Amino acid sequence: MAFQRRRQQQHERWPIPAVLFAAALLVLAALALLVSLAPPPYDHPSLPNPSGSASLFKNLAELRRNVVAAEVFRVPSGGSTENDLWGSKLSEYYSGCSNASNGFATAKVNTRSNLYLMIATSGGLNQQRTGITDAVVAARILNATLVVPKLDQKSFWKDASNFAEIFDVDWFISFLSKDVKVIKELPRKGGKVVATPYSMRVPRKCTPRCYQTRVMPALLKKHVVQLTKFDYRLANKLETDLQKLRCRVNYHALKFADPILEMGEKLIKRMKAKSNHFIALHLRFEPDMLAFSGCYYGGGEKERKELGAIRRRWKTLHISNPDKERRHGKCPLTPEEVGLMLRALGFGANVHIYVASGEVYGGEESLSPLKALFPNFHSKETLASNEELAPFLSFSSRMAALDFMVCDGSDVFVTNNNGNMARMLAGRRRYFGHKRTIRPNARKLYSLFLNRTNMTWEQFASKVRTYQKGFMGEPNEVRPGRGEFHENPSTCICENANTRVDFGSQTQIKVDGQNEKGYTSRNIGESPENRSSGDDEQEMNWLDFDYGENIRMANISNGTGLEYDLFIRSEDPDLEDILSD
Repeated sequence: MAFQRRRQQQHERWPIPAVLFAAALLVLAALALLVSLAPPPYDHPSLPNPSGSASLFKNLAELRRNVVAAEVFRVPSGGSTENDLWGSKLSEYYSGCSNASNGFATAKVNTRSNLYLMIATSGGLNQQRTGITDAVVAARILNATLVVPKLDQKSFWKDASNFAEIFDVDWFISFLSKDVKVIKELPRKGGKVVATPYSMRVPRKCTPRCYQTRVMPALLKKHVVQLTKFDYRLANKLETDLQKLRCRVNYHALKFADPILEMGEKLIKRMKAKSNHFIALHLRFEPDMLAFSGCYYGGGEKERKELGAIRRRWKTLHISNPDKERRHGKCPLTPEEVGLMLRALGFGANVHIYVASGEVYGGEESLSPLKALFPNFHSKETLASNEELAPFLSFSSRMAALDFMVCDGSDVFVTNNNGNMARMLAGRRRYFGHKRTIRPNARKLYSLFLNRTNMTWEQFASKVRTYQKGFMGEPNEVRPGRGEFHENPSTCICENANTRVDFGSQTQIKVDGQNEKGYTSRNIGESPENRSSGDDEQEMNWLDFDYGENIRMANISNGTGLEYDLFIRSEDPDLEDILSD
């Protein structure tokens, strides 16, 4: 009887708490479902790391921590009203200057009639662009006639486009006629070419002396030499007139073919029609890029298996420490982190953003936080019809050229770590007006993103702005002569001496012949002591690639872009073709 009474008393004590407990579970389940289904509410109190919402509600303590964090980390919808957010106030003090000096001999004087240089480029569009630019300079060094370079049609990228389908070949030949003689193909005698090309390869960062000692003897003997896999085969530091020739090639002679120009201009006009200003983001968050980088983003065993499977295709890739890679700033930011960085810098939710990217790892789940932060989200696929893009879709270089044009035409260009495309655009934007170019300070931002739920939005935004100083594309960020020349063409940037202000050491630009009256061209190139190239013959210790537009093509899933130190052979025939654009 006593036992039955105790059981009855216990049974009578529990009904109300049991109901409350069940209700609490239902509330937690409903909250988890809502958070997992809805886009991240960035413009009102938001839960951190929305992409991982399914794991946020393991227990009441964790729920409480997340609710508290959401209350203090509130992303406002508005943006900064600062006038220099969209451009540098210092840009007016600098101008592009790439004209040859009076002592630079003309092509007619410099070129020997029976010497011909052929070039076989390597990699994706922007890596090939560096090769074409350097090929002109190499021909000048060798006193040779340059045959229009062959584009890479056989490597990983498998783009069958020839030079004339990407670039305006007649403009290229005509513009350079005073500097280097360029012809479309080898001359023929009796229906046969003048000589059979002799193929060879020069080392990376080959100096003018290197070309004279390695290539010139073969050229004099064979008369026609073809340099293979021609990417980064010319020294970074050269004498001033050769550097300026590089700029004339890259920024003036290399003009896209008319179909690309017309479509690219349409995309830019459509972006400008939507808003007075727009951002172009080179996202670089493709599966292969993450696999090659050795980075890890918290996706558990599924992510490790997927990226690991890609990595195993190339046995020469080293095994990396993912945490160390991120701490050292060698991993691209996630789409959400890029969005938070831009919002912290002062760009509001109403800003229009154009995204240049291949297949994003994680698909829409990865992109949704960025779209929540910037709902005005565009790409060439959303701006143009399928019919308009049809002539470009099967050609990775042509698709990349369209993105290149829109990124170049943007008010602000954001690169998520530096690959070939990012470096080429950074240099071009310095040369043509020093338009705003933002690079994430990934090393500093890593720890900030890791701990962002422990601070208010105002504290977070203040730290982002502090960490990004020196990474915003200001004229004085990079010392002359530092970095790759294509990214920092300091020899081709001059200062307006009449309004000179001491900003540090860097430079800015306008196009040749367009300086306003009263401007003087004080060259801001390398100092003579920095022109020695003792370290230029070293192999590059990085291999990089941007993004692979070709991953949209059937059965291609292993190519995109990054710039990471991979312990692989510098001439690896399989991997190096991929590590380009």
